[in-house]
Amino acid sequence: MREISLILATVGRTVELNRLFDSLAAQIFHDFDVVVVDQNHDNRLQPVLQRAQCLGIMVRRLRHRPPNLALARNAGIAVATGRWLGFPDDDCWYEPDMLSRVMLRSRHADRPQGVLCHWVEQNVPQPPGLLSWERSSQFRDFPVSSITLFFERALVQKAGGFDGRLGVGQWFGAGEETDLLLRLLRHGATIAHEPGALVHHRAEAPGSAKNAAARRSALLRARGTGAMYAKHRLPLWVILRGLISPVVKPLLKGRLGAELMQGLAITAGRLAGWLRWLLNHERSRSVNSARVTDSHSV
Repeated sequence: MREISLILATVGRTVELNRLFDSLAAQIFHDFDVVVVDQNHDNRLQPVLQRAQCLGIMVRRLRHRPPNLALARNAGIAVATGRWLGFPDDDCWYEPDMLSRVMLRSRHADRPQGVLCHWVEQNVPQPPGLLSWERSSQFRDFPVSSITLFFERALVQKAGGFDGRLGVGQWFGAGEETDLLLRLLRHGATIAHEPGALVHHRAEAPGSAKNAAARRSALLRARGTGAMYAKHRLPLWVILRGLISPVVKPLLKGRLGAELMQGLAITAGRLAGWLRWLLNHERSRSVNSARVTDSHSV
């Protein structure tokens, strides 16, 4: 059994995977393996995985169709054997001491069950040493990306893994990692931030690509944020702040063109995601709870 299993769900990419595997081969910590969840319809990964094995990386490949990022990761979690789990994207890459820093932080006196790493290109304020439900439920410790998350496998399995209704390819186009983190924090998990563990991933530059396609992408991701509002029953003031701020910020800056349109798309997505989760998923949960109560009373 390895110390870390990296769950790598991938579809469509090959060149970027070579960069990731090169960074894994350069790690100074070697007690890890990679579970590759292949969502492609063809065999394009074969030469990439053969190359990774030649670099000395232990790789296990699973097939998963149709593409669903959250469910693909759950399939990887089900077969992983590492004591800790990480979730790299197929186009990210690690600094050479990344995994060693994660393991060092996991052995501190507070014995965290999760470690949050630092996404270099994101360039946002970092959370305090330990994350908390109070701050995170107010979206004070966010944004968080799956590429920065490491958890004890037993903890993730107990939580049921990722919610397959959320994430890339779903109507709620993001939020699966935020949802998992919030669920773990709500139930008392200790999750620490390790600023020295650095992961790289291209980030959109401020003000770039504010076209129709970018607005559509922002709307899809924002639906996932809206789902978080409803699923975790966040305070109304947090929800209102999240709905208003994407529009108010460009207005205050006098940016009434593409940036305002982007903000409107985000607000529309968050509102739609919030309402749809309330109407569909929360209502169905209430109906199911009522049925259970009725069956117990018979």
